[in-house]
Amino acid sequence: MDMNVQWVFTSMALLGLASGMIGTFALLKKQSLIGDAMAHAALPGICIAFLLYGQKSLLLFLIGAACSGYIATICIQFIVKHTRVKEDAAIGIVLSVFFGLGIVLLTWINQHEGGNQSGIHDFLFGKAASLTGSDVNVLTVTAVTVIIMILIFFKEFKIITFDRAFAQGIGIPVSLLNGVLMFLIVSVVVIGLQAVGVVLMSALLITPALAARYWTEKLEWMTLLAGGFGALSGVAGAYISLIVYAPTGPLVIIFATVLFIFSFLFAPKRGLCSKMIRRHIERKKLQSQQLMYKRGEQL
Repeated sequence: MDMNVQWVFTSMALLGLASGMIGTFALLKKQSLIGDAMAHAALPGICIAFLLYGQKSLLLFLIGAACSGYIATICIQFIVKHTRVKEDAAIGIVLSVFFGLGIVLLTWINQHEGGNQSGIHDFLFGKAASLTGSDVNVLTVTAVTVIIMILIFFKEFKIITFDRAFAQGIGIPVSLLNGVLMFLIVSVVVIGLQAVGVVLMSALLITPALAARYWTEKLEWMTLLAGGFGALSGVAGAYISLIVYAPTGPLVIIFATVLFIFSFLFAPKRGLCSKMIRRHIERKKLQSQQLMYKRGEQL
């Protein structure tokens, strides 16, 4: 196997691992829409970074995407604070406006000379094969950093996720840690844009975590399982993408969705089929006990 392909698989595995792990906290804190908003809001930042620099540079694209996402966050908070609009509606408004602006800029870039060769269109649905050596390095370093941060602050993240008041009572800086958690979510979203795409990146955050939720009730195991499901989805999607020359993002999410459906159906405790089997066994036991009781009465 070519070394570049191995690097792409490694970076996709790390991206999926980081996405699944941080997505666990996003899911439990009911911040699933934040990832979607950040992904869509990043597109105009990427386009503006290209217009300013004139050529493709993942690092500059990431900076532009992060700035655009930060501005979107400020807009969401402003709308919630100064109007009667609820947070989910505010996220939807900002998401639509920023994504619409990004599509306009993307269309304008592609209509000009050299725009089609910029590679920006790969950010819509993702294309792992378009990752260069420097892109892989940036993605890998950022993903590893996010994973390390999750491991370092896991205990604190767990407390602020389930009992904010208790965390404040024992002196944990809740606001600061919420900011760190949000920064990690945004970081994962931004680094995954070229590989998975603006449209579907948020699904890589949430789908592995949803699948893992069916297998365990412990946060530690849920985080590990979500990371594993994310890594497996990333590698499988990238591999299929290289074979069929299709966008990576949809294939990654399709594989993650397959894992979710399998978990939904066959997880030992919460799976639908598992529940039906247990109910059937319990019903048979009850019928057997009733039959034995009736026979005992007849005797």
